This record gives sequence, structure tokens and C-alpha cells, in this order.
Amino acid sequence: MENELNALEAKLAQLIQMSGKLRSDNHQLRQELAHALSTNRQYGDKMESAKARLNKLLTTLPEDQM
Repeated sequence: MENELNALEAKLAQLIQMSGKLRSDNHQLRQELAHALSTNRQYGDKMESAKARLNKLLTTLPEDQM
């Protein structure tokens, strides 16, 4: 009985340790995701700005005359 309790205690300690590590990993992944989403938004904004500038430039070019 004592051995079973010791084994259970060891498994519980391992579970607690693993849970803490997973919580820490999850927190880090959430931060990385937030950063990636922010960067993605910035790139999207830059692409939209470049698209608008290109469209404006295209309207100023003379049309081909054939």
C-alpha cells in the first residue's frame, strides 16, 4: 500500500510539473501568435498602401494609342 501511494505521489508530482510546463508553453505560444498576427496586419496594410499607390500611378500613365 505504501509503495502504491508513493508511486501515485510521484505521478501526481510529474503531472503537476508537466501542467506547469504546458501552461508556460501555452503562454509563450499565445504571445508568439499575437506578434505574428500583428506583423501580418502590418504587412497587409503595407500591401494595401502599395496597391493604392500603384493604382494611382496606373491612372496617370497615358493609354496606348493604336
